[in-house]
Amino acid sequence: MLRILPVLCLTALCLIPATLTSAQTSDQPTGTISVADSAQQDAAIATRIRAILAELEGYEDVTVTVSSGIVTLRGTTIDASAATELNDLATRVEGVVAIRNQVTETTDVARRLNPALERFEKRATDFVAWLPLLAIAFTAFLVVVFIGALITRMRQPWDRIAPNAFIADILRTVVRLAFGIAGIVVALDILGATALLSTILGAAGIIGLAIGFAVKDTVENFIASVMLSIRQPFRPNDAVEINGDEGKVIRLTSRATILLSYDGNHIRIPNSTVFKSRIVNYSINDERRFLFDIGIAPDSDMAAATQIAKETLTALPFVLQAPAPNAWIDGIGDSTVTLRLIGWIDQRHTSLQAARGEAIRLCMAALTEAGVQMPEPTYRLVGAGGEGLGQAPERPAPATPAPVADPEQVQDVQAHAEHELEAIVDEERRTREQEDLLTTDARTE
Repeated sequence: MLRILPVLCLTALCLIPATLTSAQTSDQPTGTISVADSAQQDAAIATRIRAILAELEGYEDVTVTVSSGIVTLRGTTIDASAATELNDLATRVEGVVAIRNQVTETTDVARRLNPALERFEKRATDFVAWLPLLAIAFTAFLVVVFIGALITRMRQPWDRIAPNAFIADILRTVVRLAFGIAGIVVALDILGATALLSTILGAAGIIGLAIGFAVKDTVENFIASVMLSIRQPFRPNDAVEINGDEGKVIRLTSRATILLSYDGNHIRIPNSTVFKSRIVNYSINDERRFLFDIGIAPDSDMAAATQIAKETLTALPFVLQAPAPNAWIDGIGDSTVTLRLIGWIDQRHTSLQAARGEAIRLCMAALTEAGVQMPEPTYRLVGAGGEGLGQAPERPAPATPAPVADPEQVQDVQAHAEHELEAIVDEERRTREQEDLLTTDARTE
């Protein structure tokens, strides 16, 4: 053991100098460093940079000087970006230590216009060279569009496919648009510029979206027109109520529904409003009900009065027996009892208003003849002692039921006014038949 210790100590003393030497030299550059002639190297760098600039356009006025590897650039260029590119170009030359870029942008009008003129001349030359190919592409576009126009010009297939002429026109427009896009694709393919199509379609999509938001109401109205022309919720000359407006339907256009009011006025309702509104069509069924109330005195024989009114209503020649007319007590007030009567008519031949008025007249006459009293306001005055100051006059007892009014006394209740309005509507439709989307043979909801 004692012999080993001296050996270890001696080995450690030998390793210490080597370790210190390695630590001192590890951070120093390695390899051979050559020192060349500085003047020759600077001249070579300057010559190389000048040769590169001579091959490029726009650097004719740029001078290059090199000293100790430092490149100094002076002069002017067409634009600032060209001056900035000189830094990247000079740094790629071997031996350049630093760059002093003193190149500025020129303000000489002639120098700035010459490149633009040269570009224009080049583009004009390129355009002339591309003219034959452009002519072929344009011809292909016209051929495709012409084929689409021929297909859409034929009316027979489109009229069979579409439910009405309005939808047929829309289909023809869509087909023409599709052929137009196909023509553009063919032309761009001939020119080898199909990549441009995606840009065009993207721009068209953005423009279409912006236009859609701008004309949202117009688009909504157009879609409502399409749906109404397909579904046809009413027919020409139908008596309808739309959004509180009543009248006869004249026509349905691509923008609005036109009604003829019972006062003879035109009512124009936007189709978007029509599509979203509650539509009451009084002309779908031939039968239509009229209703009216008659007030009778509270002390009258209500059962007899109801029977008389019902029999009178049933006997009227213009009142239908199915559905049967009816009468009932509907309510009571301070000095009256309300008798409600209903009856049905065939509105193709009978005027609703005239029938209702005539039914009121004859029922009132029958009740009066039977002794049924009409209501009168009654007041009772009470004195200081609490006794009534007067007695109400006695009403005569109702007589026996009177015979129903003679049918010969019934006035004319035929629908003359309605037929005259229908004639006005027919005349309006004849004068503007091409703008009407309503057809008599289309399906209704």
